[in-house]
Amino acid sequence: MQEPLRVGIAGLGTVGASVVRMLRDNADAIAIRTGRPVEVVAVSARDPRRERGIRMDGLEWFDDPVALARSNAIDLFVELIGGEDGVARESVSTALASGRSVVTANKALLAAHGLELARLAESRGGALSFEAAVAGGIPVIKTLREALAGNQIHRLYGILNGTCNYILTRMETEGLTFAACLKDAQELGYAEADPTFDVEGWDTAHKLAILTSVAFGTEIDKNAIFVEGISTIEPEDLAAADELGYRIKLLGIAQRTDTGIEQRVHPAMVPKDSDIARISGVTNAVAVEGDFVGCVVLSGPGAGGHATASAVVADIVDLARGNSVPPLGRPTSALEPYVRAQMRTHEGGYYLRLRVPDRPGAFAAIAQRMADEDISLDSIVQRNRPPSAAPRHLCDQAQPVTIITHETTERAVRTALGQIEADGVVVGRAQLIRIENL
Repeated sequence: MQEPLRVGIAGLGTVGASVVRMLRDNADAIAIRTGRPVEVVAVSARDPRRERGIRMDGLEWFDDPVALARSNAIDLFVELIGGEDGVARESVSTALASGRSVVTANKALLAAHGLELARLAESRGGALSFEAAVAGGIPVIKTLREALAGNQIHRLYGILNGTCNYILTRMETEGLTFAACLKDAQELGYAEADPTFDVEGWDTAHKLAILTSVAFGTEIDKNAIFVEGISTIEPEDLAAADELGYRIKLLGIAQRTDTGIEQRVHPAMVPKDSDIARISGVTNAVAVEGDFVGCVVLSGPGAGGHATASAVVADIVDLARGNSVPPLGRPTSALEPYVRAQMRTHEGGYYLRLRVPDRPGAFAAIAQRMADEDISLDSIVQRNRPPSAAPRHLCDQAQPVTIITHETTERAVRTALGQIEADGVVVGRAQLIRIENL
């Protein structure tokens, strides 16, 4: 049997502690599978006195993760600190510059600096592995880099944030408001005290940027993603979707178009009988469409200590075996420059919810503005406001109107809505949700 692979881990939170536990509990099986022992020999974290539920005996302690990254006591550096800059970036760069391989779960770091780090890994002979950075325990990076390496990928899409999927599931099944579901998610530990990064779509966008690069062979560009979150979704939108045969999901979607790569994160109505619509709670799912394989759907736990640790250890096992592929699926010199497709050229059907005062000509004015932009309407329905106390202001007097369009462009819909709002025939801002027939 070969010499042990000596592992240093920076970051001993829930995931880091689970990685240590998994490598120890399954040490014999891992050694048999890799042909060599895999041993955690050194760690770094903020507080050496904190109780983590793991034995610390036999582990060399480093107060500074950068010092751990450059230490000759380790062969492989595992970064579980988090954050796109600061000590996480410095420690990973240090390890790679020293010729060591790195395993990380840091999506923010990769979305911001993945290309730079991949180049550094290639130039110094190390590996950069990051299965745990996207979709937790789902092996989507390995699937794209290896299992589907012979395919040309046309499109990928998925539910990449468990917090948002949990909130939308509860809103749909229990008729709760976004605020009520968010509060529950925070109490259960599914959402952070400041949930903005999750619910406004940025977490999904970081993950999508990484997937897009690996799938399409382009340089990473997290700033080229159209991003909308779920905070404006209301129970009546989910009820309307249900009546129409859809569910609302926050999706990350990337696809090749004639004008470039289209990346977008936003709520979407998806058919109830689609694979993606059946994903509920905190579960994640990713669908990949290739020219030969067709559509492959992967689903599973997208977060949590055990699921993420499983993905981290999978990368460690691969490296212990000597398996190494270019970090982004192909050499960085072969990556294509990112060419962004314009979101306003996106075509599809749209769900619109407007609040319209009950006065003559309002419907005709809305329909005319739609016609001016060559938008064909599939349906337009006025939904009566539930009986209540006397209206207090204009918004209370308005009735909700639901419009479903046939396929059209984002530009046309946005232009028509702008004119409708300028005409003063609606109250407040319109709700717009794209219909994705996946």
